[in-house]
Order: sequence, then C-alpha cells, then structure tokens
Amino acid sequence: MTSSATVPVADALPSAAAPSATASKARFWDRIAPKYAADSIADLAGYEATLWRVQGLLLPQHDVLEIGCGTGSTALRLAPFARSLLATDVSPKMIAIAHQRLAAQPTPQLRFAVADAEAAAFGAEAFDAVLAFNVLHLTSALDDTLKRVVQALRPGGRLISKTVCIAEMNPLIPYLAVPLMRALGRVPPVLCFDEHQLRSAMVRQGLQIVCVERHGTRGKDPRAFVIARKPG
Repeated sequence: MTSSATVPVADALPSAAAPSATASKARFWDRIAPKYAADSIADLAGYEATLWRVQGLLLPQHDVLEIGCGTGSTALRLAPFARSLLATDVSPKMIAIAHQRLAAQPTPQLRFAVADAEAAAFGAEAFDAVLAFNVLHLTSALDDTLKRVVQALRPGGRLISKTVCIAEMNPLIPYLAVPLMRALGRVPPVLCFDEHQLRSAMVRQGLQIVCVERHGTRGKDPRAFVIARKPG
C-alpha cells in the first residue's frame, strides 16, 4: 500500500477543468477567505474527535492528499502523522493564508498547492490516503470527483471523508435557505444528498465502505464521517 516514490508538489497543479468553471469557484472562495480563516469552529469537540480518529488511521510511511483544505488548519494538525501531506484548494487566497500558517508553524511533511479537486492531475496511484473534509457536497459532480480520488489512491488506499449531508437537514434549508443564499451570493453551489446517496456514489466508483460515523456533539449531526477503501 505504500511506496518510496516521492509525491510531486507544485504551487498550482495542472487542471483539466474548463478555466471559467475553476475561476468562478476560486473567485467565490477568494472573496470569503479572510472571514473563513477568522471564523471559529462551531463544534470544537466534534472537530477534535474527527482529528483524533484520522490521526489513528495515518502511518509514518503514508503519502496523503487533502482536497479542499481551505486555510490549512486541519492539514497542519495531521501532517506530522504521515510521511507527506499535499494539501490543496481551488482558492489561491486560501492557499496563501495556509502558507502563512505553515511559515509560522514549520511542518516538513506538509506542502500546499492550488488545485481544483474536480479536475487537477494529482497523479495515478500516488497516495495512500485522500482526505476530503466538508468538500464533497461542494463539488459540481460527486461521481466525477470520487473517480479522481480513486485514481489518485494506491491499491488498498483509503478515502477519509466528512461530508455535510444537506438532504438530512430541515427541508427549509435545502429548498428555501440555500437557494436564497445562493441568489444573494452568500453560499456556493451545493449538492443535496443524504448519507445513503453519498455511500452509493463511493461504491459506484469502486470503493468499499469501511465504516460510517458521526462525530458531532451538538444535536443531530448532518456530517457523515465515511472511510472507504480502494480494493487491492
């Protein structure tokens, strides 16, 4: 499941996406990057539970990819548990903040790069684990993104994800609040699915579901923590 091959890192990874689609996403996240970086974590205990769980899944010989890393806080916490961690985000401004945090907290295993999770060339079978935290519902095509994840994983590698299942929330949120916020430019396009649909998409792309957990500590938790394995 591991290899001694090094993982190539660049400031911006090659992308096959339509430039306009990637640029549109980047503009939205660039605009909110400072506020995103300053916001506190709503459920800190749940976040820490997820970090603890993921730390136990990583090994010192693992090469890891994170998609949708935002401003890099989670990557900084997890990188010491792996051989290498390439953390990526579509937003150059998010990555710029991540680089600032990395400079303040040097972590040799960690590198940041600008990349669109839906289209970047991450390399075939280059990683032992792919991390996807609060990002899969923000893609335009879940199956296509998962297909790229599977391609990037080595045989036996794992997708470790935590995803907001919007279809499990109060119906007023996906059918009223989200469209209104979209019209006001306050939220990006989102996919509305539940845990079953999320797992089904992973299985369609050839992944085996290892476990599903919920780590929230404040009421009903719509975020499904799913570990899925690539056969091999």
